[in-house]
Amino acid sequence: NLIAPFLNEAVVLNDNELANAPRIVAAPESRVLMGRGDRAYVRGEIGGITDWRLFRQATPLIDPTTKEVLGYEARFVGTAAYVREAGTTTVAADRDITNLFTRGSNSTTLAVPATFEILSVKEEVGIGDRLATVPQRDFSSFTPRAPSKPMSGQIVQVYGDALIAGQNQVVAINRGTNDGVERGYVLAVLRDGERAVDRTNARPEAIKLPDERHGLMFVFRTFDRVSYALLLQVQQPVRAGERFVEP
Repeated sequence: NLIAPFLNEAVVLNDNELANAPRIVAAPESRVLMGRGDRAYVRGEIGGITDWRLFRQATPLIDPTTKEVLGYEARFVGTAAYVREAGTTTVAADRDITNLFTRGSNSTTLAVPATFEILSVKEEVGIGDRLATVPQRDFSSFTPRAPSKPMSGQIVQVYGDALIAGQNQVVAINRGTNDGVERGYVLAVLRDGERAVDRTNARPEAIKLPDERHGLMFVFRTFDRVSYALLLQVQQPVRAGERFVEP
């Protein structure tokens, strides 16, 4: 029940494919935010598909160590259904439109965007949000297990806007199917050992305390170079950059 919403929500693209996806361009009454049951007006290639997911424009996932772009995370904001097709209409030209488009004509042809209805929202839908088709729901079972070989990496970021994560929250990690990560893997989250000073010698000496395990996470969705994991238990808040290993 905790990971079910993310099976269709958390999406990582190899490049910024949503840049050319259909987009919300307007809402009734000049609103900028929309909720469940509201209409939204969309431009772009619809192709007769009726069920869509709505995403914020994709943002890059950056490896904490190499600073390499691992993919582009598209944050899910809701779902929408196609209501009415796009078209064009001819209207009387006002002065502004005449100057811009018609070079003095008494009428002008304007694009009419397609109409959609917002079916559900995870957060408010806004102008500029992108549309992607709804994939078939994956009902595969999950078998929690340790990786079959040694594995390590880092947490890239907390899913959503938060800077830290606690139990039952989702994080992205910098390992994916290309690295042998499989759904169902359970991984241990490590907290870096603190730096300290050994003052028991004649001369104080800088030391680093051992890294300590302070949580477990469960991988439930994988992409080529990134995976998503649910934090099963943590002793302290989890931050981007923290390491993980096999349990």
